[in-house]
Amino acid sequence: MPLNLFEKICLSHNMEKDGMLDILPDQVLIHDALGTPVCLQLEAAGITSVKPLLAIYCDHNTLQVGYRNDDDHVYLQGMARRLGACFFRPGDGICHQTHLETFAFPGGVLLGADSHTPTCGGMGMLSIGVGGLTAVGALAGSPYRISRPSVLGIELVGKLPEWSTAKDVALHLLKTISVKGGVGKILEFRGEGAATLSVFERATICNMGAETGATASLFPSDHQTLAFLRAFGREQDWKALAADDHAAYDDELVIDLSSIVPMVACPHSPDNVVPVSEMEGLKLDQVCIGSCTNAHYADIAVTADIWQGRTLPRDLDVAVAAGTRTTLEQLTIDGKIAPLIASGARLLESCCGPCNAAGMSPGSGKTTLRTFNRNFKGRSGTIDASVYLCSPQTAAVSALHGRLTDPRRFGSMPRVFMPERFLLGSRPERPCPDPEFPVQKGPNIQPMPMGSPVEDTLAMTVKLLAGDNITTDHILPGGAEMLALRSNVPASVPHVFERIDPEFGKHTDSLPKSWCVVGGENYGQGSSREHAVMVPLYLGMKAVIACSFARIYRRNLINFGILPLQFADPSDKERLRLNDELTLTGIHEALKTGSLVLHDVTQGLDIPLLCAVDDEERHLLLAGGILTSLAGKKQNSPV
Repeated sequence: MPLNLFEKICLSHNMEKDGMLDILPDQVLIHDALGTPVCLQLEAAGITSVKPLLAIYCDHNTLQVGYRNDDDHVYLQGMARRLGACFFRPGDGICHQTHLETFAFPGGVLLGADSHTPTCGGMGMLSIGVGGLTAVGALAGSPYRISRPSVLGIELVGKLPEWSTAKDVALHLLKTISVKGGVGKILEFRGEGAATLSVFERATICNMGAETGATASLFPSDHQTLAFLRAFGREQDWKALAADDHAAYDDELVIDLSSIVPMVACPHSPDNVVPVSEMEGLKLDQVCIGSCTNAHYADIAVTADIWQGRTLPRDLDVAVAAGTRTTLEQLTIDGKIAPLIASGARLLESCCGPCNAAGMSPGSGKTTLRTFNRNFKGRSGTIDASVYLCSPQTAAVSALHGRLTDPRRFGSMPRVFMPERFLLGSRPERPCPDPEFPVQKGPNIQPMPMGSPVEDTLAMTVKLLAGDNITTDHILPGGAEMLALRSNVPASVPHVFERIDPEFGKHTDSLPKSWCVVGGENYGQGSSREHAVMVPLYLGMKAVIACSFARIYRRNLINFGILPLQFADPSDKERLRLNDELTLTGIHEALKTGSLVLHDVTQGLDIPLLCAVDDEERHLLLAGGILTSLAGKKQNSPV
């Protein structure tokens, strides 16, 4: 029977069982925004050795204003020595691009504590973003168990015209299927058009696949993959891997690359996409080129060539950041950095930076054009800024004019040739584990909260009403200030829900012992940051009742023993009011049957709910989450 690429990887790893996937990854990646909690959770669970290759990246918390971020990095470096993990220092690069260059391989399986982990699908590696506690379980050898996703086969035909890019393909896909269109799906790309795209271009598309809510995105491994691995001195990791002819898919979509035009995502969602030509003339205050989506060699090199011999407007704030130290070094050797400097642009270090509001936040009410993956309201660090997303080519041409400009007006697009071999500087080696290595913990590193077993009867109060497409940035924002508090849950409390209700964090002392949130469709989309669950848990949140959930956020709730409940009829959301007193009874049985009735004591209403969980999820809820479960196993294990 012909198999698609996803099925082949599942088969090679013996993952699929009774409609479920038991995922034991070959590799796990974490970064400094979630890595400190992950390592603290490993310690709390008594785990001193890890099964898969573990790579730890310092790429989010690189603004060292005060002691907090550096203390976290020292702690992570110590834990890397203790666990035998590869440690990447600040400035080494953004985790997704660095991992693609350094470790990803065709046919492998990667779990990453970051929502943009699917980037490595450009290598033909099944790469799935998860919450930190899921990564903890995987590192301890427990499989990540999920329902089998459906597979959307996306056939790429034709070839991209000049000035149209992989980023435009990704934006076109988002316009077509929306930020919810990939939920519960694997996006598998194939066809003659796929063969024309480099691995870096494929990685851009896979990175943006996360914005559709997809579990993962996949490209085949072919001659492009071999050329990429050879350029990074890893040709021994190559193997050909593709779907069989006549492989079956749950659904199919065709994208004609020759019809793709330069696109732009308008505020405040990555799927609010129109052709650049429809928005031409928009005045810009800032342009940023970089991020895990578009900071590859060709992205920065073409920017340098467009700006060669030209000067940017002095009233425009422009910044460029290469994705990895390797990329930056190669660009320097190839003479691509001097034109950037001469143009008047600001050069940033190889890190996430502005994408998560760690620097380069635009001024009040300003308009910024970015090559990033998200433009949620407030994501830039400025709540009233207007953020537009586009390709590096569109950003570079627009920067020259100070206005959004269709890059096709520039003339011929500069041709960029990828190096046959990148100069590979010093790279971290995987050390032997040293369980006795002394680990330093600064005062900002506080214990992580642990969940408690879900009781059979629960009384709680509605303390927040939220709308559709609430992101983890709404629940707990990013930015330099918040990133420095990722290892300190109590200090994060004042910021919880501040983008939904600015007063919420100021009155947490008056919260009842048990409370819940009522939300709309796609609740919890965006980043995998489990702090969006940990901080409310710390304050007594017992459940979220929503019309639907984003995948990673829903799993993060379960990982901490918090009930993810859905309205059987989404219109019932409007019946619940702030401060209503609610009761649930027979919860344990309901976790088996998948449904229960919510009683609104205040209004005297009964509202049917769904609580569909699989056996493993039910076990975790009854145990109080992964950390409580792992700690219990460790305690009960024979000496």
